[in-house]
Amino acid sequence: MREIAIVAAKEFRDGLRNRWVLATTLAFAVLAIALAWFGAAAAGQIGFTRISTTIVSLASLAVFLIPLIALMMAYDSIVGEDEKGTLLLLMAYPISRVGLLAGKFLGHAGMLALSTALGFGIAAAVIGLVAEEAAFADLLGPFSLFIGSAILLGWAFLALAYLISTITREKARAAGLALLAWFLFVLIYDLALLGVLVGTEGRVDQGLFQVLLLINPTDVFRLVNLTGFEEAAAASGMLSVVAEQGFSVGRLMGILAAWTVLPLALAAALFAARRH
Repeated sequence: MREIAIVAAKEFRDGLRNRWVLATTLAFAVLAIALAWFGAAAAGQIGFTRISTTIVSLASLAVFLIPLIALMMAYDSIVGEDEKGTLLLLMAYPISRVGLLAGKFLGHAGMLALSTALGFGIAAAVIGLVAEEAAFADLLGPFSLFIGSAILLGWAFLALAYLISTITREKARAAGLALLAWFLFVLIYDLALLGVLVGTEGRVDQGLFQVLLLINPTDVFRLVNLTGFEEAAAASGMLSVVAEQGFSVGRLMGILAAWTVLPLALAAALFAARRH
């Protein structure tokens, strides 16, 4: 465990030195504050409106931004070390391959969690201080759930990035696969589901449709943040179909956690089985 902690601390320090944490924290905070104030501009309204509107707007932002940041942060974690020739050097230290991968993942996970909590936490604090309609007590619950689910979403895509980095032998190919994964999960998947709904005129088995939504971590993240906001769920299109089924937040968070554990476990197994 000590060796894993050393590797994690080194990755975390590298992230601080490279300004990853600072850049992502500022991006999250500025974009979140801007969305909270200008999210209802299309309806002719400027300023903070409702907590439900703000959380749904932030979820729409996070579902595009966080997976991309997580994938770009870690796609070269293993293959990059391999290309630079430093992977063999790292393997010479008294740490197993699984321990090395776990340490690097924990370092990246800590960076992403810190920048997510700080960025969106700053936005919540600014809204609480400036907006007369929003009290800190009212913001605490929804923003805590949003930040927690956003961190799990980031970890899920970090795990996918480690899986990609483990199965590829070239950094350029890993970058391409990471972008492909982002397009697939964030853009193409929901468009395909929407196409199925339109093509079948809505005659899709409800059980099958729920399963199809729950196997995409970005849709699970949206569902977590729709839970408890009936008005927002009704306005969210096809996601309201499942929101009405009353999935518990704990179950949805568990699915997001599984999206972290399973790809990471597969990456660890494949990395341990590699001959060099």
